[in-house]
Amino acid sequence: MSTSLFKPVLLIASLLCTVAVVQAQQAADPPLPPALPAMQWEAPPLEPFTATYQALYKGKEAGDAVLRVTHTGGAQWRVDMQVIGRRGFASVLGLNLEQSTVFEKRGDSYVPLSQATVRKGLFLGKKVTGTYDWQAGTAQWLGDLKKERTQPIPLQAGDQSALLINLAIMRDARPGGQMRYRYVDVGRVRQHDYQAAPDTENVQVGELSYNALRVHRTNGGNDETILWIANGVPTPVRILQREDGEDRIDLRLIEYQGV
Repeated sequence: MSTSLFKPVLLIASLLCTVAVVQAQQAADPPLPPALPAMQWEAPPLEPFTATYQALYKGKEAGDAVLRVTHTGGAQWRVDMQVIGRRGFASVLGLNLEQSTVFEKRGDSYVPLSQATVRKGLFLGKKVTGTYDWQAGTAQWLGDLKKERTQPIPLQAGDQSALLINLAIMRDARPGGQMRYRYVDVGRVRQHDYQAAPDTENVQVGELSYNALRVHRTNGGNDETILWIANGVPTPVRILQREDGEDRIDLRLIEYQGV
């Protein structure tokens, strides 16, 4: 799986609705039907959790993924993603991958401090580490990378790692809303734009059904990223990557635990 994936609950989220008031009309007129309830959306607080996903590749079971958020003290937090591929799929998916980002919560913002990626293979492994130096105003990665991707990158307020974008979407998504993030990770800079659906939809994940909000990236070209999030839950219930219109990598939540 590419380093830009991780981009994401045995809890069934409920939708909180407000009931519209039906205004009376003239006595001769028939009463108006009640207005549809307006959906409210509650952003989940940043709290420690561990979420386990089933990983599928082109519809076939290919491995497992664990997303973990840990409070390390004060304003500092850490988010980790570990993906373990089953034999036969690891090389295809780039599975057997570990990613982590250490960050600070400053008000409502998530500010990355460091990032690491370790990819394990049968015959070789690769490791990359990066530092977001906000005092110097640059981010830089070292390790098994092309030379041009080890050059310092000027930082801008709001820059996010791949893993932090997932947490930011959980914080920011609202029905019908748009989200824009500047991805700065593993020596690359990209703009990530997302659009949330105007309403929730029924999403089947294993034997469970969720009422979830669909959020998709709008500027990924032929590489689509789609997340489904449930109201008030801090991790996506499903993350789907599609290439050229076909499902490729599909992460489906199978277990969630608060810490």
